[in-house]
Amino acid sequence: MFPALEPELKQETLPDPYEDFMYHHLQYYGYYKAQRGSLPNSATHQHIWKNNPRYLLNGSFGKREDLIPDRLQKEKHLWPSCLPSTVRRQTGAMSRDSLMLSSPFVKSRQLLYDDIGKVNPHLREPRDLFALFSGSALLQAPRWPVECEVIKERIHHIEWVPPQPEYFYQPTGNEKIPEIVGEEKGTIVYQLDSVPTEDCYFTSSRVGGKRGIIKELSVSLQGPEDNTLLFESRFESGNLQKAVRVNTFEYELTLRTDLYTNKHTQWFYFRVQNTRKDVTYRFTIVNLLKPKSLYTVGMKPLMYSQLDASTHSIGWRREGNEIKYYRNTAEDGQQPLYCLTWTARFPHDRDTCFFAHFYPYTYTDLQRFLLSVANSPVKSQFCKLRTLCRSLAGNTVYLLTITNPARTPQEAAAKKAVVLTARVHPGESNGSWIMKGFLDFILSNSPDAQLLRDIFIFKVVPMLNPDGVIVGNYRCSLAGRDLNRHYKTILKESFPCIWHTRNMIKRLLEEREVLLYCDFHGHSRKNNIFLYGCNNTNREFWLHERVFPLMLSKNAPDKFSFHSCNFKVQKCKEGTGRVVMWRMGILNSYTMESTFGGSTLGNKRDTHFTTEDLKSLGYHVCDTLLDFCDPDRTKFMQCLAELKELLQQEIHKKFKELGQDMDLERSWSDISLSDVESSTSGSDSSLSDGLPVHLLNIADELNQKKTMYKKKKKALKSRKQRNKQYQRHTLMPESKLTEDAPERAGFPSTLQKPPAFFRTSENASSSMMKYEKSRLNKKEKPGFTVSCDPKRSTNPSQEPAPSVKPSWSRNRHPGTRGSHRTAVAYPSLHVYTYP
Repeated sequence: MFPALEPELKQETLPDPYEDFMYHHLQYYGYYKAQRGSLPNSATHQHIWKNNPRYLLNGSFGKREDLIPDRLQKEKHLWPSCLPSTVRRQTGAMSRDSLMLSSPFVKSRQLLYDDIGKVNPHLREPRDLFALFSGSALLQAPRWPVECEVIKERIHHIEWVPPQPEYFYQPTGNEKIPEIVGEEKGTIVYQLDSVPTEDCYFTSSRVGGKRGIIKELSVSLQGPEDNTLLFESRFESGNLQKAVRVNTFEYELTLRTDLYTNKHTQWFYFRVQNTRKDVTYRFTIVNLLKPKSLYTVGMKPLMYSQLDASTHSIGWRREGNEIKYYRNTAEDGQQPLYCLTWTARFPHDRDTCFFAHFYPYTYTDLQRFLLSVANSPVKSQFCKLRTLCRSLAGNTVYLLTITNPARTPQEAAAKKAVVLTARVHPGESNGSWIMKGFLDFILSNSPDAQLLRDIFIFKVVPMLNPDGVIVGNYRCSLAGRDLNRHYKTILKESFPCIWHTRNMIKRLLEEREVLLYCDFHGHSRKNNIFLYGCNNTNREFWLHERVFPLMLSKNAPDKFSFHSCNFKVQKCKEGTGRVVMWRMGILNSYTMESTFGGSTLGNKRDTHFTTEDLKSLGYHVCDTLLDFCDPDRTKFMQCLAELKELLQQEIHKKFKELGQDMDLERSWSDISLSDVESSTSGSDSSLSDGLPVHLLNIADELNQKKTMYKKKKKALKSRKQRNKQYQRHTLMPESKLTEDAPERAGFPSTLQKPPAFFRTSENASSSMMKYEKSRLNKKEKPGFTVSCDPKRSTNPSQEPAPSVKPSWSRNRHPGTRGSHRTAVAYPSLHVYTYP
């Protein structure tokens, strides 16, 4: 059928066993109609496929395939162009139907052949599961909502580290508070036409955003002497809605809220042109929403000059004087607004400059980095790049798997996993810089990096919310909601990034232990870097969740603050990645918070963080992992002992605040760690807004289907399930009645009610043990009478006296739910924690 290919097929080598098996398997089910010898040699068209960006695998950095919307239609365009010219001439005369029945080529486009001329067919990796890079491919163009106008100009900044520390601004108390004038008395020099708010919702996206001609939103200059600044923010991660000129060199700025919401204004990033040298400009942002900010304690905005970058290789630097953060008195009555004002002097005339809340790190920046990794012949051997999913707008969410190849299956199965994620909040670009530092180190040839790759499998999602990063949101995705409050979601189509991340981790937990999960964030009200964790309730691993943060503070003493860490699990944080992963069984589950400002510790005290500082913390995470997993447990045990001492100090402080004296040696088991700690002062956006209106019906339908499925599944019960149900509903009440008998027998008590942060617990090992104990109590103490009232008496006069030992067991150290391990006793300190 393919005479031009017959000479090459005669040189066929021994078939691969797997390929041979697949051939017979598919032939058995009727998928191969031709003989084995009629398979074509597709080395030529494989070369075309691999080197032509148009035919790259789905999700790669090839040219966008928007012109072919349907996947089946794309296949129709692809298959003829992959054939050699002689084959195309022979098959061109055939009909589509006859070719589908007779030609094995259409059935075997997943076969690959070696480039060295030998025919060694093997299956191509499925396109929908993988997104591979090609050295000859272009970067994937970001997809924008169709409402967004996007300029064609590409924005790129150089990386640069200031040679000298950049100190905090020291307030003088004489900073000017400008009066908000507004557009009534000022002149609008820049304004976006239409911004989607909470009344709208995302519908579709395309490369380049809104169709049509891009409008000039800035005012036109009247001549070379016109010194009006020209503003722009319609580029990747940009955020500016309006600029009003209220004086010759003074401007009021309004930030755009997160798309499809009416709030979350914190991140800013915009461009100004037509600058004048040696002139003091004043900028005032008038619609910030947070009542507290690091700008009140010395944080400065960032400025970037293109002339400085091109001539002197100077990048982003802290700039600003007369910085003041204050409440806006000209409010609209709906919610309190706050203002940030600062003055700045530009270094050159007619320069192009940028201002930003923090060092930008865009989706394109990430793709450039990943492309360099994929094109490295060394790094690509142990770093596999895949597509986790597509975002709501269709942008690729990348998943990196980093580990050295194992020599045996047993060695591969013994590896533990570490999961790291970043940029679930798009305006917190500091998380991306820490992630970049981590990836730079773990992909290096350092002996420590090689050791980590030998003993761990790293699953890394470097940008969880690419849509929000692209459009310049501060906190939300295009669903108009904070993704870090919806990790428990069942709406796969509306929250694909976190739904797929959670399921990936769930599958990972089924095959191996996940030692650590960490989600990189930014913090707008605290300096330094710190972690939020989850108090452990298993006595066997008591305080172990605090060891890793303490070790990290020792490895990075001038950046990381252990005293700023918090391990309390609040109800409003139940939907966060940290808590959801902890509930799934990851003991060391953290949110890493890195400041937008700088450090108040050690040698870096009162200085701003640079990108190099944040990248260095990525290295320290790797270094701390090695300390944490060191077979020599000396460091680990030293940290545990230090944690106990720190906890004693905290409890002493708590008693002192309450004005109480307590013998702590006899009271550790009554103290809850959650009550010792204060609530995490995270964001002002901690509370979830719930689902958007257009998703409520979908969620209700899915919940109803889930409930119906559970009811159907619940109909059939095994004998073991029926026994458990009988014990829970029949035997447990009897044992409780027996235990309550002494209280209802009239024993006096002089115990006072304990303080609010004391708790007592009564936990037996199992319901059957309770039942047997109640039977023994009945036999040994026949004088007790059991009341029919199942409720415990709440009268303090009927509680047992301190000198009388109660007859029921008090086990204050329960294991985690579902655990059957025996409790471990710690003689020096016993603090009971509750879930």
